[in-house]
Amino acid sequence: MLKLGILGLGEGRSTISAALNSSKIELVKMCDLNEALCKQRAEEFNFYAYTTQYSDLLEDKSIDAIAVYTPDKFHAEHVKLALMHGKHVVCTKPFIDNLADAKPLLELAQSSGKKVFIGQSSRFFEPMKRQRADFEKGVIGELITIEAYYHADHRWFLAKPWSLESNFKWLYGGLSHPVDFIRWYLPDIEEVMGYGMLSSNGKAGGLKNEDTMHFIFKAKDGRIARVSGAYTGPIQPVMRDSEMSCILRGTTGCSQGDYMDLRYAVTTAEGEEKIITWEHKLKHYFRFEGKSHHAGEYQNYLEYFADNIAAGTTAYPDITEGIGTVILLQAMDRSLRLGTPVKLQELYDEFGLENPIR
Repeated sequence: MLKLGILGLGEGRSTISAALNSSKIELVKMCDLNEALCKQRAEEFNFYAYTTQYSDLLEDKSIDAIAVYTPDKFHAEHVKLALMHGKHVVCTKPFIDNLADAKPLLELAQSSGKKVFIGQSSRFFEPMKRQRADFEKGVIGELITIEAYYHADHRWFLAKPWSLESNFKWLYGGLSHPVDFIRWYLPDIEEVMGYGMLSSNGKAGGLKNEDTMHFIFKAKDGRIARVSGAYTGPIQPVMRDSEMSCILRGTTGCSQGDYMDLRYAVTTAEGEEKIITWEHKLKHYFRFEGKSHHAGEYQNYLEYFADNIAAGTTAYPDITEGIGTVILLQAMDRSLRLGTPVKLQELYDEFGLENPIR
C-alpha cells in the first residue's frame, strides 16, 4: 500500500477522495497553507490529520509519496523538496511553468532514485482508457492522424480575480489536456504552428490573452495532428458534442473518446460501428457538485502509480514526458507570438535538454 501525503487542498480535494476510497493508497497527512481550508476538508472527509507546514509532510518518514496540487509556479520547488527528502512524487499538470527548472529536476530525480508521475487525469477517464486499449490492439489499424479539442463555456471562471491577470493563459489552463492526447499518440512532434485570438466575450470579461486557438502539429515521421480550444462562448448540447474529445483516424477504423461524458465511439477494421457508455460508473468518476472534481480519474491514476511503484516500473507520463509537454506548450505559445511555425528542438537547445526524438 502506497502511503501518501497531499499538498494543496483546492484541486487536491479529488485526491483526498481518491486516496480514502482506494485499497491501494493510505492517506497519511494532508497540507495547505490555508488552515481554514484544512479544517473544511477535515470536516468534509472526516479525516483530521492535517498541517499547514509542508515540512511536516517532508519529514514524516512514514510517507512514501507526496501528491502536489499547488499553483503551477510552485511545482518545481515543491517537487524538488519532495525528491530531496526521499519521496516519490505525483504532480498535477502542467508539470512546471519555467523550463529553466527542467534539467535540475531531471538530474535530481535520477540521483534520488525516486519516481515522478504527472497527474494527467484525462488519460485515466473511462472512454480514453478504452480508446487507448483499442488502439494498442490494432482495432483501427495504423494511426493516420489525431484531432483533439477542448471547447467550454468558462465565462464563470472570470469571477476568479487571478484569471484576469496578464500571466493567465488558457493555452496552459485548458489546452494542456488535448495537447497531452496528441503527445500520447504522436510523441515525436517536432514542429507546431498556431493562431489565436481574444474574442469579444473574453475582452468584455477582462481577459488579457487568447481564449480561442487552433494549432497544427507535425511529427518527425510526417504525420500531422490538430488541437483547438475555445473558452468564453456557448457550447453544443451534450447529446451532440462533448466539451473535450480525442479522435483517432486510422487506416482501417476510427475512434472517438469523449470527456466529461462517459461515451466512446469506434468504427472497427471489420466495419462494425459501436457507441459505448458507462453510466454505471458515474458515481465513481463524479463525486462532488455535478460533474466537477472528477475524482474517479484521480483514483485510477493513483492506483496505477501505486502498482508501478510496487513493481519497480515507470508510470507514464513520467518526468520526461511532463517536461516534453511543457516544451510543446511553450512552443505553441511562441508560435502565437511570432506568427510562424516553431521547432521544438529550439527549446530543447535553449534549456540544455536532450530531445528524446532527436
